[in-house]
Parts: sequence; C-alpha cells; structure tokens
Amino acid sequence: MTGMKQGAGENPFADDNETPEEPAADEETDDQTSEADDQSASRQPMQIPYKFRRDGVQDGRSRVPLFLQPETKTAEREALRDLEDHFDDDVSLTDLREALVMVGLQHRGAVEEQLEEWGYGMTFE
Repeated sequence: MTGMKQGAGENPFADDNETPEEPAADEETDDQTSEADDQSASRQPMQIPYKFRRDGVQDGRSRVPLFLQPETKTAEREALRDLEDHFDDDVSLTDLREALVMVGLQHRGAVEEQLEEWGYGMTFE
C-alpha cells in the first residue's frame, strides 16, 4: 500500500488545484483586481524539500575534502546534537555541513572576522 491514508490529513506535497471564485465582471472593483493580482503573484507551486526528493544524502552533491580543527569538530558535534534535539529527528552530518556553508555564504562579514582571527589580512612589513 502506498501513499497517504484517506482521511488521515492533507498531503502537504499535493498541488493546490483549488482556485478562488472570480466575481462577475460588473462586480469587480479596482481593489478586488489588485488584491487578486497580489494573491496570484504570491502563490507559487509548493516545492518538495531536498530532504524528501533525494535518493540519498550524497544525491546532487559534489564531494569536497573537509579538514577541521579539533575545536571546530567538537562544536560541529554539539551543533548536530542540538539540532537533532530541536527537530526530534536524525540530522545528516552532510546536511549540517552544507547548511553551515550556506549560512556562512549569506553572512560573509562573520566569515571575514573569523579569517582575520586566524591571521588573514595581517602584514609584517
């Protein structure tokens, strides 16, 4: 048996095929028109999250070497435990590492500060 049981709830990944009824042309006002335009512009089809559409944790990823200092490895392990507690679910170390990279790319100022702490930007002239 596959799929969700009937009556067990809605399928969060099903397409939303229902469309709101349009008022008759003579009843439509400018406010209704702009509201309808706003709703249709903001309505986008739901996309299945990466975790659920992949075959395995390496699916769609390139392998890159990663060497960590001991204190970084300890912090990574603690973050993994905290996130598993938060989600009440196993979290893939590969997913955690990519999430950390993505957040770092979105917050380059913090990355720059860390690199400066490690000595980048120092000159000895």
